Order: sequence, then C-alpha cells, then structure tokens
Amino acid sequence: GSDLHLYEVLGPFLEPGDILGHEAMGVVEEAVPQAGQEGLALLRRVGVVDPASLDDYRANGGYTALRHAFALGPAGVIREVTDSGLVGRGGAAFPTGRKWQATASQPDRPHYLVCNADESEPGTFKDRVIMEGDPYSLVEAMTVAAYAIGAHRGFVYLRGEYPRATRRLQHAVDQARARGFLGDDVLGQGFAFDIEIRRGAGAYICGEETALFNSIEGYRGEPRSKPPFPVEKGLFGKPTVENNVETLVNVLPILTMGAPAYAAIGTAKSTGPKLFCVSGSVARPGIYELPFGATLGELLRLAGVRENLRAVLLGGAAGGFVRPDELGIPLTFEGTREAGTTLGSGVVMAFDDTVPLPQLLLRIAQFFRDESCGQCVPCRVGTVRQEEALHRIVARTGADAAGDVALLREVGRAMRDASICGLGQTAWNAVESAIDRLGAYE
Repeated sequence: GSDLHLYEVLGPFLEPGDILGHEAMGVVEEAVPQAGQEGLALLRRVGVVDPASLDDYRANGGYTALRHAFALGPAGVIREVTDSGLVGRGGAAFPTGRKWQATASQPDRPHYLVCNADESEPGTFKDRVIMEGDPYSLVEAMTVAAYAIGAHRGFVYLRGEYPRATRRLQHAVDQARARGFLGDDVLGQGFAFDIEIRRGAGAYICGEETALFNSIEGYRGEPRSKPPFPVEKGLFGKPTVENNVETLVNVLPILTMGAPAYAAIGTAKSTGPKLFCVSGSVARPGIYELPFGATLGELLRLAGVRENLRAVLLGGAAGGFVRPDELGIPLTFEGTREAGTTLGSGVVMAFDDTVPLPQLLLRIAQFFRDESCGQCVPCRVGTVRQEEALHRIVARTGADAAGDVALLREVGRAMRDASICGLGQTAWNAVESAIDRLGAYE
C-alpha cells in the first residue's frame, strides 16, 4: 500500500525508534500473509512482536534456545543439529551439522562465523523479512552457532539494498550487547561472542561464499577455487562456517523442540519447515512457511494463483521453469530434483499468459551478463553470447530460431561444465528449461 511505499522512500532517514510500532509492523505483515497463524516455527514472531524490543522477543520464547545450547555444550548442539537433518536453505542444501562439525574440529584458530544475508537471487526476500520482523532471532541463532563451532567473532554480510533490515539488525545487535547477550561474557557463561555487520555493494556474485569472504576482506568479490573449503580456510584464511539467515534461524526450533520432533516435520530427506517467496501472477504475494513435502499447487493455492497460469519459475533466475500441469511436484530437494528442476532458495514466481516469455528470458540473460564477475572465461564470454543469441531470437519474433537455440545449448553446456562458481554453472538453467519444458521459441 501507500504506507509501504512511504517507508521505502523515508526508510534511510529514520532511526530504529521512529519506524517501530503499529505502522512498521504493518509493513512486515504485508509480506507475511500467514502472520499470527498458529503452528508457524520460523515466522511465528514476525508481525506479532515489536522488532525493536528485546523484552518482547524474550516474552515470546526468545533466548530459550541459547540457554538450551549452554546446557548441552558445543558438541551436544552440533549433535542436535546433525540429528535434525537440517540442510542449507540458500540453495546448495549441504548438511549444516556436518559443516559445523568440520569447522569445530579444526585445530587452526580463530574460527569465524559468517551469516550470508546478501540475498541477491531475484525473487528472494525471506531473509529480509526475518531481519526486519524478528531481528533478535538471527542474533540468538548466530550466538548458538558460534558457541557450537568455537567462534568468538561473527560477521553478517548484509545486502546493501536493505536499509531497513540493516537498521533493525544493528539495533538488535546493540541492544543484545548492552544487555549481556553479546560481548565478553554471554549470559554469564564465560563465552565471548560479538557480531559485526558488513554491507554488500549490490553484487550478486558476493552471495557465493568465497566471493563474500573476499569482499569482507576488502578484495574484489570474486570466487576462490576450491579446495581448500571454507571449513579449513575461509575468512582471513581461517576455518569458517557460512550459513544463510534462514538456515541459522532453523537452529532455534531445533533446540527448543528437540531434534527428533524437528526431524518429524517435512519428509525423511528434507526435514523441517521451509520458507517460500511467492511473487508474480498471484493474489497474495509474500513469504509462506510450509513443511517440506507440500506440493507446488498447494503453495500457489494459498497465494491465490490466477486461472491463466503459463509457467512457474522455481529457484529464481538460476532456477528452472515448470508447466501448469506439473503443480503436483513436491517441494523438497529430492522431489524437485526428480522432476528435473530445482528448489534453490525457495523462489516461486508465477507467470500468467500475459507475460511475454522471450522478453522474460532475455531479461534473465541480461541479469547474468551484468552480474558475472568476469574472472573465468566460460561465464564472462558465455553470458554475453547467451544474451546476444536471445536478442536475435526476440528480434526475429521466434522465426528460424533453431540455429540460435543450438548455439545456446553449446554455450550453456560450456558454462555449466567449466565455470568456477555457481553463477556460470546455472546461468543457462532457466533458458534451457523454457526451451525444453515450455517450448519457448516454437
């Protein structure tokens, strides 16, 4: 609404105290259609608690997970996270407990914790909503993770285009530090941990963990070759755990409800709740929390999908399209993989038949060409060639596109096989799926 626009415009000029209370809560609630519903785990406080108030956060279950963590000890926390089956929610789906264990067992010190809040995948806005609506949950979750891996310093790498999230999270960090929840002696347990917020400068590539480390260290945001992996040599060359916002806040319900109860949510291979960012041709766009295993159709019905649905893009620009007759796909990592697509970070973009598909694909290609860091040839050249071919196809309005489609396949294969990082490896995904599943240029 107009209030939302007003806050976006005035946002950078307001202090945390100015933007809290009823109006600002409304802004977050607009992004969470389920706000205040029973049974939510990750979104239960969003739109319900005052994001500026540490007391309000604690009154709604805040900091019980950290107390549980101190009772369990670092090894106990890692065991709970491992038993819960939690995997990374940023798209790669790596087991979180394994990553934590690998870092915790490294003799090299210090260890670092990095929260990837550089949410730059088009169509993704879940981490933003958590940081704006429930910032203390991220502060607490990072403290738990740091305690488990033996880190005393944590960095939040926060997307530069999120001024309100930056203010709210900084306010939460300052309040937690002032009240003894961060600092030299967290909760009197003799554990020291503090959080520093670093703002990104709008580079999609810096969502890749090693490019993100380079950026924090003051270098160009370019991916590093692996191995060594971050668990051995990450930030400043030291063992580092990097998780995104949604992955970290999942740790809180794991500790409060226990690993077995958490693992019972969702499916055997994809456990727990998942946040989905639904946008496009739907009546109620926003963030939805569902257990893994719900179908794409169920999610779109919640969001109020339109009758004339043409395609759904799963996983953002780096994801793939599915047809309207494929809405039975279960929203799990294994279910989307079997269907030949990807869950990615949880983007679900619905497009009705008024959207010109060739123009949409061209826009995705332009995005990848702009965001390629240029370090490796397959991606640097491939993203340009991909965009050029799509320009030619659009100019010809689809006639005689076969030669360019063959070229696109060849370039796409080269990018997927030879690029250093995920940007080049996935830059062809959406175009390929549109050609093969939607018959985009027929």
